[in-house]
Amino acid sequence: MSLRIYNSQTRQKEKFVPLNPPQVGIYVCGVTVYDSCHIGHARSMIVFDVIVRFLRFKGYAVTYIRNFTDIDDKIIVRSHREGVQPEALAEKYIEEFEGDMEALGVLSPEVEPRATRHIPEIIALVQRLIDRGTAYAVDGDVFFAVEHFKPYGQLSGRNLEEMQAGARIEVDPRKRHPMDFALWKSGKQGEPTWESPWGPGRPGWHIECSAMSSNYLGETFDIHGGGQDLIFPHHENEQAQSMAATGQPLARYWVHNGFVTIRGEKMSKSLGNFLTIREMVRRFHPEAVRLFLLSRHYRTPLDYSEEALQEAQNHLHRLYRLVKDLEQPEQRWQRGGSEEWSPEKSREVEGLIGQFRKKIDEALEDDFNTAQALGYFHDLSRKLNRLLDSLGLKAGETAKDSLVKAAGVLKAAGWLLGILNQPLDGFFYRERERAMESRGLSKQRITDLIDKRVQARKEKDWARADALRTELQEMGVILKDNSQGTEWYLAE
Repeated sequence: MSLRIYNSQTRQKEKFVPLNPPQVGIYVCGVTVYDSCHIGHARSMIVFDVIVRFLRFKGYAVTYIRNFTDIDDKIIVRSHREGVQPEALAEKYIEEFEGDMEALGVLSPEVEPRATRHIPEIIALVQRLIDRGTAYAVDGDVFFAVEHFKPYGQLSGRNLEEMQAGARIEVDPRKRHPMDFALWKSGKQGEPTWESPWGPGRPGWHIECSAMSSNYLGETFDIHGGGQDLIFPHHENEQAQSMAATGQPLARYWVHNGFVTIRGEKMSKSLGNFLTIREMVRRFHPEAVRLFLLSRHYRTPLDYSEEALQEAQNHLHRLYRLVKDLEQPEQRWQRGGSEEWSPEKSREVEGLIGQFRKKIDEALEDDFNTAQALGYFHDLSRKLNRLLDSLGLKAGETAKDSLVKAAGVLKAAGWLLGILNQPLDGFFYRERERAMESRGLSKQRITDLIDKRVQARKEKDWARADALRTELQEMGVILKDNSQGTEWYLAE
């Protein structure tokens, strides 16, 4: 099976054929840096992170570009409200965004261009459109003339006349057509401006991405991505101005992720119903946030709930527990079954992990179906846990070799989704600390009770030891006695 991608422009899955294999160019519209990022932004960043990871896994040399919009009406309005310069506000939220992405394990793009650092390229592109007769200047503003670009509406599937009839915009009498959009905005009092052939001003939103994508990837590249809310007007306008300037398609594949909703309503800053990434990773492990956001196909809506995040957290904990048991099976065997290892069991494990590899590859080749891939993680986990439960102490080193290999396969597949990437001890320590904090538990209190139980067992005061175990269980603390002593962890 070969990789197939759903193309928003053709509205169907298509075989992925790069322009210049094995090179692949990807441009993803990043964030407008005027506020903290929410979990809806995280979904887009994580979706394209998985796409980049998988393409590299398949042997492609990916050049990944993701921009910052660092000059915009929203940035200017907020900077005035807070009494700071727009560039200082933008810098603050760029740093915050980068911290969020690091916390979520999102790989850094090759380049993260900023609009304000590409003003010469933007001005050159606007001038090129004027020279071709598809843009016009009025009183220091420059507009794109949509009627001069016949395919306008092709990406979003909209008709220009219908758009005009349904437009809820205040018509600027200087425009030749109500749907004409700004490429360059004349400077206003108190706003940042740059010199241009049309007077001091700043770029419009759409033109920056056309200028920056062509600067780094060429006039035509392989994949252009972003959230579904960008299809119109941003990507429609971006495609129109780029094609009008070059006569070439901007991107071969347009890829858009679905919204994160709360009770069926799109999460957004304007609606005030958003949860920031920082808030999420304080309350849940960042890989649990990834699991939640990848639990549905990227093109479908995903409804947020506390219960769904907690289930993702529990699922992640079970996966890490399985990896630990596979890598250190002796401790589990002490409370396990009685079966010995055999060549047949080695072949069974080889078969399970071989099929798992194949299925993960097939799921991600089918338009990056992470939901299906996670289903295969669940299925393999169930089968491996059943196998571990059946084994006794005599299973031996041969069993351990096969089980450690299975753990490696799980972690390798996990890397594609950005999970199972943490050192085991660090993961369990961090999760225990997080869970204790959320439940108001004291680590010192727990260890004191465990020490008292250990002492009671040494004195063969079984009633006292059982009472202490019960007290710990009521606190949500699970004990595991083994030859090295007593381990403890918190119940899910």
